[in-house]
Amino acid sequence: MTVAQTASPTQPKTFPDRPLRIAILGATGAVGQELLQLLDERRFPVAELIPLASPRSAGQTLAWQDQQLQVQPVTAEAFAGVDLVLASAGGSVSKQWAPVAAAAGAVVIDNSSAFRLDPSVPLVVPEVNPQAAFDHHGIIANPNCTTILLTLALAPLQARRSIRRVVVSTYQSASGAGARAMEELQRLSRTVLDGGEPVSEVLPHSLAFNLFLHNSPLQANGYCEEELKMLNETRKIMALPDLRLSATCVRVPVLRAHSEAVNIEFEQPFSVDEARALLAAAPGVELLEDFEANRFPMPTDVTGRDPVAVGRIRQDLSDPNALELWLCGDQIRKGAALNAIQIAELLLTSPANGGAA
Repeated sequence: MTVAQTASPTQPKTFPDRPLRIAILGATGAVGQELLQLLDERRFPVAELIPLASPRSAGQTLAWQDQQLQVQPVTAEAFAGVDLVLASAGGSVSKQWAPVAAAAGAVVIDNSSAFRLDPSVPLVVPEVNPQAAFDHHGIIANPNCTTILLTLALAPLQARRSIRRVVVSTYQSASGAGARAMEELQRLSRTVLDGGEPVSEVLPHSLAFNLFLHNSPLQANGYCEEELKMLNETRKIMALPDLRLSATCVRVPVLRAHSEAVNIEFEQPFSVDEARALLAAAPGVELLEDFEANRFPMPTDVTGRDPVAVGRIRQDLSDPNALELWLCGDQIRKGAALNAIQIAELLLTSPANGGAA
């Protein structure tokens, strides 16, 4: 039995037709703050909002709508009567508390890597594999940020012609390492501009006017954990278990929003015009390209916005069956908080699956 299967077998596949009691686990972090904002912006039906965090953060107050919410320490009792848990507090915390919340009757949408590759836990990008969300046992996994952005671009193309191989290089912002990394980038950038020596305390190296290969743990095959997440999670989300994918992940001195350079090899030739039309019409994707002006997506185009911007779609000169493209997406928003809330909205509003109309 997997950890996720400890949830009640009578766990509802959709939410009841009423406002929900929602707990945010990791409410004081960057993603937790974005979850609070998006629940308000998207008018999610909230009966009660319960911010949870570590004992160190408990007692803080968070503003939400016209309320001041006190952060509570996470305990088993905190999940009593909760319908939905939006978790973004790290893998070890999720492994400890997600099964507890699910056993108490909540649906847990977890933003950590704890359950993503568990075969009993759906891994969902709503624009790509929405039906997977309804096959849960109390826990639904939110994919890695770079994987979410990538699959939004791959899925509409794969639906037209089979993908043979993907090579992707990522340019990942400080936001992927959390609020403290963002603050450190700002502080150390000022240090460098003032002529000082930047000393990093959050990241392994200073990101100010610098970049470095992703610092997630290196594996025996020479790839880091982040790069293997992109391989394994993309395979699972797109139901392509044999997809050939190679990733190189880089941390860059951008405050918020990730970018990716993607080379996609298909089984057959794929015209640029057809690919462009498909991506322009794809949900969650925004086409942004002006070849005459050499103007393509930038992190500043997507910061604080929902769509993933795609552009510079072109024929790979080395392979008649391959296309190249560039994309940018807000790591905190679509890469984390927004995707989680969209999963909850699937369970809430899908009449075809028994949810409330």
